[in-house]
Amino acid sequence: MYDSGDIPPVTGSGLETLDPYLCQILLETGASIGHVYLLSRNGSELRLAVTSGISRDIIAPWARVGLASPIPVSDAVRDGCLVWVGGLEEMAIRYPRAALVLPYPFAMVAAPIATGATTWGGLVLLWPGSHPPRLALREREAVQVWCRRLALLLKQASDRGQPVLAGPEPRMLPGPLTRTAGAAEAQAAADFAERLPEGCCGLDLTGRIAYVTASAADFFGADRSVLLGSRPCDVLPWLDNLLFEDRYRAAVVSGQPTSFTALCPPDRQLALHLYPDSSGLSIRVTPAPPPHGGEPTETGRPAPVTAPVTPGRTAGLYHLLHLAATLTEAVGVQDVVDQAADQLLDAFNAQGLVLFVASDDRLRIIGHRGYPEEIIARFDGAALSAQPTGSVPSPPTPSALALTAGVPSFFGSPDEMDRAYPGVPRLTNKQAWAFLPLIASGRPVGCWTLSYDQPHRFTPEERAILTSTAGLLAQALDRATLYDNEHHLVHRLQTALLPRALPDISGLDVASRYQPSTRGIDIGGDFYDLIRLGPTTVAATIGDVQGHNADAAALMGQVRTAVHAAAGAPPGDVLARVNRLLTDLDPGLFTSCLYAHLDLAHHHVQLATAGHPPPLLRHPGGRAEVVNLSPGLLLGIDPSCHYPTTGIDFPSGAVLALYTDGLVEAPGADIEETTAALAGRLARARHQTMDALADTLVRHTRRDAPQNDDIALLLISPHGR
Repeated sequence: MYDSGDIPPVTGSGLETLDPYLCQILLETGASIGHVYLLSRNGSELRLAVTSGISRDIIAPWARVGLASPIPVSDAVRDGCLVWVGGLEEMAIRYPRAALVLPYPFAMVAAPIATGATTWGGLVLLWPGSHPPRLALREREAVQVWCRRLALLLKQASDRGQPVLAGPEPRMLPGPLTRTAGAAEAQAAADFAERLPEGCCGLDLTGRIAYVTASAADFFGADRSVLLGSRPCDVLPWLDNLLFEDRYRAAVVSGQPTSFTALCPPDRQLALHLYPDSSGLSIRVTPAPPPHGGEPTETGRPAPVTAPVTPGRTAGLYHLLHLAATLTEAVGVQDVVDQAADQLLDAFNAQGLVLFVASDDRLRIIGHRGYPEEIIARFDGAALSAQPTGSVPSPPTPSALALTAGVPSFFGSPDEMDRAYPGVPRLTNKQAWAFLPLIASGRPVGCWTLSYDQPHRFTPEERAILTSTAGLLAQALDRATLYDNEHHLVHRLQTALLPRALPDISGLDVASRYQPSTRGIDIGGDFYDLIRLGPTTVAATIGDVQGHNADAAALMGQVRTAVHAAAGAPPGDVLARVNRLLTDLDPGLFTSCLYAHLDLAHHHVQLATAGHPPPLLRHPGGRAEVVNLSPGLLLGIDPSCHYPTTGIDFPSGAVLALYTDGLVEAPGADIEETTAALAGRLARARHQTMDALADTLVRHTRRDAPQNDDIALLLISPHGR
């Protein structure tokens, strides 16, 4: 059973409607941890909406994940399939970033929440490390059933005009209770625990102490009143270390007991045994045996702690580890901005963040969190140097000064900030600030501002970590900027090599799409063209030059020119002429190509292929098929090669689809099966316009890995003249 009495209402979000579904999923599958992710409005990222069985601190790095991120839930939602990870070793192989941050034994499944062609989000379940390496059939069926029910719930809410959207913070559900106890039984349990010689305490799902015996408080050297409601590392400085944080996370994530030994000042060694379940964590505290055996010895006890100490930063190091791993995979500037903004606030318990870059002697904001847009607009475009206002130049902003001087600055209170920069506290509505220059290879590339809603003392240790993090961020931002610039340049070049627009031909509906690879900055060799030959005759061609470099792009331009020059001849002759040209040029690259001669007056098409994927034909009635053509050798291999021509009927309302292999190839997939699946999508989308059809075929191309090849698509459909 579940106790929902402590859950705060989420007014108007609709998230509370997901609660019973997640609760029932956990009960039926036996999973210890569950998450429901929902797609953002623009469909670019998944946001954690509801979670159970884990603390917010642990799940925070994954509260917002890009749809292209290499993690199980993104793969499941993007590919529309269930993803199972049976253990730590498999996680390390398939998802090294996640395994680096959570190196604990557990099994997990991720599944899409979808109705038809609409995807709403994803479900993630975790089991303890003792779970078998395979997902049981009953577990799989339960996941599929409840994903369908969740999808139907979300669809109905959307149809009513009240879509369920993830809030700024995930909704935290309590874990399932193994049993409930009445007041008398609860008191008896407390008395039982108090009589035990060892200490006992219980942590809730937020990691805070919900129960502690007198013996445990005595062992810890702290007052009960201080311990209750606090996290151990916040009130016991000697537990603010990586060992406790690691063992705590290991117990929660793996669902398995663990233990460790800690030194309680001045010289007492304590053994802490952690026992987790989905509702929290029990800790048993005993004196640790001496290193060489024998009985534990009693030593002087530390003075009780009577007031909380400053919270430690141990948990923040996990966020920074996750950030470091993430930034190694970030490609463009926006990737860096999104990953940094989402994780740095949690790592340093801050409430505001702004990332600036220098551009034309001004600061440009490329990302922010925790500030209203009007404040961001006020600082965006601020001058890097002092600007005259009347007879006295106005000083640069603290962000500009940090960037130009290359020195970080810290302001722990509004008074400190007001003395240096009058008016900033009132303008920003913040209480503490850190301004850190982003310096890569000895030159400034930007500035990172971190802010707090309350006064904050920046300790020397924290300043050092902030400065180191700024260096890490600067290097990632510098690499990403270089990538974006080169990526923009090469794809501008490739776009220039493709037709700016297809000719408007009477009696013919056409649509085309070119989608560059999602990986790398190399230029692809995919091309397509539509050539007007006469009042009722048209030529269509599509091809793919081997390689992804400038040579491939140059050859692609030559092939297009050669096809234009030969167009009008029979398709086999066109390919033969282009083939002889390429063998004479001997570029060292091979080219696939398909050429079609369309006779609109007689509703007929003649086609020839040079090693290119076969076209698809959708008949007016809606049936789609693969057009089997007589094969021909790739261009540029044998100058005497013959290319047979095949003729097919092409009535009004039919659709001919020409495409490159990037649309049907995927690692480990059979190309005949993926081509048949593409034909199926073409058949099912019979009532769409040509542009909508092109988008559908490209968008719903199923992939088991990031797109590593370019995609070109040309759709042609005759209509009544």
